[in-house]
Amino acid sequence: MDYEFYEREGHLQVPRKHVERIVGEDQEEREHRLRAWFGNQRSRAATLTPEQMEQLSAIGMRWT
Repeated sequence: MDYEFYEREGHLQVPRKHVERIVGEDQEEREHRLRAWFGNQRSRAATLTPEQMEQLSAIGMRWT
C-alpha cells in the first residue's frame, strides 16, 4: 500500500469520489478509487496479515 494520501493530507477522510493517481514500478500511472479501496480492506480484514492490519491502524484506519 502506498500511503501518499495520508502523508499528503494527514488523515484518511477520503472524499467519496476521490481518485488517487499512482505510478507503479512499471512507470505506468494508474487511477485508484481510494475510498473504495479502504472499504475493500475493511471487508477483507480477516485475510490481511497482522503487519498490514498494524500499518493501516497506525495511520488511523477505522475498521467498523
